[in-house]
Amino acid sequence: MPIRDTQHHTYADYLVWSADHGDELIDGVAYVRDPPAPSRLHQEIVLELGYQLTNALKGRKERVYVAPFDVRLPKHSDADDQIDTVVQPDVLIVCDLRKLDDRGMCGAPDWIAEVLSPATGRYDQGAKLSAYERAGVPEVWLIQPTDRTLTVYRLVAGRYTRPTILELTGRTDITAVPGVGIDWDCALVNLRAMSSREA
Repeated sequence: MPIRDTQHHTYADYLVWSADHGDELIDGVAYVRDPPAPSRLHQEIVLELGYQLTNALKGRKERVYVAPFDVRLPKHSDADDQIDTVVQPDVLIVCDLRKLDDRGMCGAPDWIAEVLSPATGRYDQGAKLSAYERAGVPEVWLIQPTDRTLTVYRLVAGRYTRPTILELTGRTDITAVPGVGIDWDCALVNLRAMSSREA
């Protein structure tokens, strides 16, 4: 992800110059997404995750959101406009609805998924994952579409333990949100069906 400049930015600055999906702040460093937009496969996976999770959470208080959706991650008691970390996870679940507001949410989501791509993979696995750990996100999934693998990070005593690497097959439960998971076999069938309809 390209860095916008060498200045230290806050959420107040971000609201002025961020005009597109993908712009983020981590520790005051502004990362801006260069064209092109995410690939079709990336978007299909994000939509499939959102669809399955929305169905799984029907009748429950938890909420699922997909990017673009601003997540402000304050350090200690930062005033809102002084927060210097703002991210847009591909998919997230929030259990504490008091964190939600008209601008998105302020505080750590309970679960995050990032669909990796060649343009953002290193950033997602480096600076962004470190920001999630520091903010206390209990569980992060990194999905590698080309390898069909899932890397799961879980927070223990404030640190991510050694990740678990799984194949995108069967069902994977979300530990941080009991009773909710992703059926990869169903997801891949749906993705193939979407592709065949467009062929």
